[in-house]
Amino acid sequence: MFNGQHILQASERTLRGLRGNQMAMIFQEPMVSLNPLHSVEKQLYEVLSLHRGMRREAARGEILSCLDRVGIRHAASRLQDLPHQLSGGERQRVMIAMALLTQPKLLIADEPTTALDVTVQAQILQLLRELQRELNMGMLFITHNLNIVRQLAHRVTVMRNGREVESNRCDRLFSQPQQPYTRELLAAEPDGEPVPLAEAPPLLQVKNLQVGFPIRRGLLKRVVAEKRALHDLSFTLQRGESLGLVGESGSGKSTTGLALLRLIAARGEIWFDGQPLHQLTRQQLLPLRQRIQVVFQDPNSSLNPRMTVQQVIAEGLAVHRPTLSAAEQEAKVIAVMQEVGLDAGARSRYPAEFSGGQRQRIAIARALILEPQLIVLDEPTSSLDRSVQKQILTLLRRLQQQHQLAYLFISHDLQVVRALCHQLIVLRQGEVVEQGSCEALFNAPASEYTRQLLASAQGKPFTQ
Repeated sequence: MFNGQHILQASERTLRGLRGNQMAMIFQEPMVSLNPLHSVEKQLYEVLSLHRGMRREAARGEILSCLDRVGIRHAASRLQDLPHQLSGGERQRVMIAMALLTQPKLLIADEPTTALDVTVQAQILQLLRELQRELNMGMLFITHNLNIVRQLAHRVTVMRNGREVESNRCDRLFSQPQQPYTRELLAAEPDGEPVPLAEAPPLLQVKNLQVGFPIRRGLLKRVVAEKRALHDLSFTLQRGESLGLVGESGSGKSTTGLALLRLIAARGEIWFDGQPLHQLTRQQLLPLRQRIQVVFQDPNSSLNPRMTVQQVIAEGLAVHRPTLSAAEQEAKVIAVMQEVGLDAGARSRYPAEFSGGQRQRIAIARALILEPQLIVLDEPTSSLDRSVQKQILTLLRRLQQQHQLAYLFISHDLQVVRALCHQLIVLRQGEVVEQGSCEALFNAPASEYTRQLLASAQGKPFTQ
């Protein structure tokens, strides 16, 4: 029932009148929800044109105001950007702006802060609270982040396997949970410490790494300037060690990972096990690829939906070890699936038949099967609920100890970083704000920005 109207019995025409105008939705994965061929301005203008009948000139001011409110820096210069030119957090903010432009009576927010760092998350939550008061808007907030629930919700419903487990006022549910599953969820915060670090030679050395993207203008798309995404990053990583990269969305975290993998152009020096990656050709890099693997943020996008799990995990073997027979490949797939806690009997199934946590284990198995020395982990737990996050962290620590793996861990979740990493680098707008041992930075941060990050992670308000 919506405003006394039975939605399940409403006609399609009635529903079209409600959708967008009175009921809006923010989806979890903005790269899937935004049109990759249309600019930010065109997609936002379409909302105002269809639902509020605004002309383009009047709409532009409204669009800029809304983008500014959701935290898009230099909004006027980003209007012609396409979705792939934005960071994950910026895309999510555009989605939020799109939903709020119609000033709905009901906002359904499906994991809207999953891709956002803690500082932007705090800003978005504050924005949603303000808009809720201004518009007297109802909000159905779907999330696995209990810290957000505690800050935002009046009532909470806990679900499991499609059924309601428990429903109560927010304060009462957190202080007096009735059901064992609710208590299990509340206790599932990331904990533990990084694996003990032994003396080992350097595996990865990065010196003055810089990344810039050309800005093209005019009919001929000539390069008129360069947007610097990363400034002079340097660090050393040894075998068995984890380095955490944290910072706001758009700070250069994922850009750093792509540059180290030589998937985008960069300046500076990258030395891996004594070899200068920055000087090698694509052909020369190929033998080293199996020693440096990557696990991406969203297994839905990074796993081929048309391939079975057997094919997904074995794909790297076909490229790097073509002499292995089909039986040998299958034996390796079975062994690595068991190692990451998956049922090897399910290897003929497709990724869509697994849960989010299982898909992330499949992605880890795909990286692990080539026996790498370094794994780049780009937000590998951000789309997982706390209980599954805890399992994945335990798995990563165990694998690191068994195989002396080095991790470059990119994340905006500081609790997860603290549980896994030995070193920490804090980035902001492509520049290093602070760098050092993880424990030292958490206990005595030197910069005000790092202190703000830590405060936001604990649910305290963030101030610019």
